[in-house]
Amino acid sequence: MTSTQIIAMGGGGFSMEPDNLALDRYVLNLARESGIDRPNVCFLAQASGESIDYTLRFFKAFAALDCKPSSLSLFQPHTADIAGFLGEQHLIYVGGGNTKSMLALWREWGLDTILRAVAAHGTILAGISAGAICWFDYGATDSIPGTISALPCLGYLAGACTPHYDGEAARRPSYQRMIAAGELPDGVAFDDGAAGHYIDGALTTVVSSRPKAKGYRVERAGDTAVEIQLDTRYLGM
Repeated sequence: MTSTQIIAMGGGGFSMEPDNLALDRYVLNLARESGIDRPNVCFLAQASGESIDYTLRFFKAFAALDCKPSSLSLFQPHTADIAGFLGEQHLIYVGGGNTKSMLALWREWGLDTILRAVAAHGTILAGISAGAICWFDYGATDSIPGTISALPCLGYLAGACTPHYDGEAARRPSYQRMIAAGELPDGVAFDDGAAGHYIDGALTTVVSSRPKAKGYRVERAGDTAVEIQLDTRYLGM
C-alpha cells in the first residue's frame, strides 16, 4: 500500500538558504527511496504570483541536485491535462507567498482535489511557508497585510500550522494567542530551517537545516497555550 507523504517547511530551502540545500536534499532523497534515480520535481509558484525570479531560482537549485525539475503555471498552463502532468511527478514542491490567493487559484483549477489524489498514489508533497501551511486544516497566515490571521486550508493534515516561528517577531505570540482563544485548533509550529515529515497524516520526524531550528506542538490549556518542543534531527554535520 502506498503511503502519503507531506513535508512542511517552516522556512529554509533554496529560496531562503541558497547555500544550504539540506531540506531540499532531504525531500529528494525521500523520492529516491522508491528506486527513482532522477525524480521528476514540479514547482508550484502560485503563492508568489508565479514570480519568474522565484521560479528561476528553483530551477537553478534543483538542476544541480540530480533530478528533473519542471514548473506548472496556472496563468499560462503548458497542458490541458493538469492532473496527468502532476500525476507524473515524484515530488511537488510548493513555494511561499500569499496562501489565501494561492488556495483560491488552486480551487478554481481543481488542484485542491488533484494534489490529494496524486499524493495518494505516491507523489510526495512538500513546501515552504505558504507551501507548508496549505496542507493543514488551518494555517496562521500574513496573507492580509498588517496582521497574522487564521486561514482555512486544504485539510490534508489535521490541526493548525505556522511557519517562521522564530523568524518573525509576531509569529510566536500571535499563534499562541489564536490557539489560546480557540481561533485556531491545536497545531504545530516550525522555525525557519525546520520541517515536519508526515506519513499518512501522522508527524513522524522533524528535521532541520540549522542547528538551533526546532519544531513545536502548541496546544490550548484553559485560556492559555502550551508550547512543547519536538525532537528535531539536524541534517548538518
